[in-house]
Amino acid sequence: MTTQPAPSIMDHTRPLRVLIAAPRGFCAGVDRAIEIVERAIARYGAPVYVRHEIVHNRYVVDGLKAKGAVFVEELDEVPDGAPVVFSAHGVPKSVPADATSRGLDWLDATCPLVSKVHRQAERQVEAKRHILFIGHCGHPEVIGTMGQVPKGSITLVETVDDVAALDLPDDLPLAYLTQTTLSVDDTAAIIAALTARYPAIVGPRGEDICYATSNRQDSVKAIAGDCDLVLVIGAPNSSNSLRLVEVAQRGGARRHLVQRASEIKPEWLEGVDTIGVTAGASAPEVLVREVIDRLGEMRAITTETVTTTEEHMVFKLPRQLLD
Repeated sequence: MTTQPAPSIMDHTRPLRVLIAAPRGFCAGVDRAIEIVERAIARYGAPVYVRHEIVHNRYVVDGLKAKGAVFVEELDEVPDGAPVVFSAHGVPKSVPADATSRGLDWLDATCPLVSKVHRQAERQVEAKRHILFIGHCGHPEVIGTMGQVPKGSITLVETVDDVAALDLPDDLPLAYLTQTTLSVDDTAAIIAALTARYPAIVGPRGEDICYATSNRQDSVKAIAGDCDLVLVIGAPNSSNSLRLVEVAQRGGARRHLVQRASEIKPEWLEGVDTIGVTAGASAPEVLVREVIDRLGEMRAITTETVTTTEEHMVFKLPRQLLD
């Protein structure tokens, strides 16, 4: 009897089922931030300076550079008299104060949901509570939020083990807040540890993890169990994209984070019958289509969109751009 060879991973007759998660990609805060930069360029003319990456996506940043945006790390790189935009992740209070003292025209592209956490931090300090802030050390959003309140009034907590290691006075009034782009499940575990250790701790009125982060994690949970592999389109410095990778892993799927379709390796598809595709909140839909097209070049594919919820959130632009 003649044995038939195993199908090649490049065999276009072997169909690959592609499950496309929805919601995915751009959120309202990212849409708003990009539009702020584009409108600022139209209003002031190029160049318009942007402190830090407006969002964590190289494709988006390069596109804005081509239109006249100049990205810098700190305000001292911005020439006198030039307009400057602050990124969607938020900045410490000292940054707009420094911009104002220099007479710079500045626009704040901070996501309104991040700004909401900033205001909550101020209120907790006004109420004489010490804040335990759940987040990732060094992330721009964490730096921005911790920079809203005086030093010594806020402590960063990254893990459940960090909760156990806390050494705070028994009579110290406490509150907790969270970064908006965290793992929903990991954050729930940390909050549970905090409330178990400090029963009187005060939490935010509503969940700080933003709707887009939660929705994208839910959409990956919905497909991961049916997938052999999940591709997450996003940047390695994008917190919400990295959390999607973790969710896929916990769902039992192999997973890869990719920034562009060119990063997909043919050997990843070996033995794969169903693949999931999603995108972090800073990744545009054009990159999703690029990945699907690449998969179609490598294998015959069928596509199916799996929708877990609809999003209709829109945020207002700064008043300076509405005149």
